Amino acid sequence: MAEYGEWNRKGATLSDVTAQKEYGVSRDFIVKGIRAGKLEYREGAIWGNPYLRILRSQLEQYIVEELGADHLSSSKNRTELRKIKKEMADLKKRLDELQARRSEIEKTIRK
Repeated sequence: MAEYGEWNRKGATLSDVTAQKEYGVSRDFIVKGIRAGKLEYREGAIWGNPYLRILRSQLEQYIVEELGADHLSSSKNRTELRKIKKEMADLKKRLDELQARRSEIEKTIRK
């Protein structure tokens, strides 16, 4: 059973699509957990597309029970690595923009 206010806490819930990306589990795996009573869920829809909202803590516990702690830790590590690579790419892009701007300003100063 969910803690009081857990559904409203930032980052405590995720959609079934996000769960598939972050934890490498299928929608069928999530539905199986719901039917087994291991996962609480809420239904939602955005732009007419239905999705399931589940609690992150319950999903992680269910993954450990069904697939093992190694699967959970490796999927968390992959997700974190993906975020780090994205942030690095964004920073490199920003650095290139700043260097180009600096070059433009230096050219105008030399004149």
